[in-house]
Amino acid sequence: MKICLFALLALLALPSYAQQNVPDIQFDSVPDFPTLPPGMNFGEVSGVAVNSKGHVFVFTRSNSANGPAYGAAAAQLFEFGPKGEFIREIGKGLYAWSEAHTVRIDKDDNIWAIDKGSDMVVKFNQAGRVVWVFGRRTVSADEGAKPWEHPDPPLAPICGLFRQPTYVTWDSDDNSYITD
Repeated sequence: MKICLFALLALLALPSYAQQNVPDIQFDSVPDFPTLPPGMNFGEVSGVAVNSKGHVFVFTRSNSANGPAYGAAAAQLFEFGPKGEFIREIGKGLYAWSEAHTVRIDKDDNIWAIDKGSDMVVKFNQAGRVVWVFGRRTVSADEGAKPWEHPDPPLAPICGLFRQPTYVTWDSDDNSYITD
């Protein structure tokens, strides 16, 4: 009995001796990051990205944007400096804001916001001006203007429309790819 117990303990202890040392990851801690203006709050943060200057972009489902979203959903896109200081809100009240999904920064520091509630992807330049808009939100005049369902098998694609886009990425030739 004692031999079996010793053998079992020895077998359980072997993996702990086989582990390698984990390298330290260097980082700078910024206390109380980020600083929001008085009266402004984050809601559910769905996307965070950093540009080449160390600026942090936060895409949030804040429900406080007072924008054109219907229902209890709204999105806001904030920019913070490297130390967490609030710089600006980008696209305040934009028609495309409904339910934030993610934000990405391309190699030229353009800002791409993917909003799955409005079925739109918006590309902003570094100054925060809209450059491109992909997709189109449904409006009350559209047949059945209601949230997308998930039929099985999936519906056939409709030119110019997304069904809840989620991500954008680029290849080495600067082609953009949007997941839907």
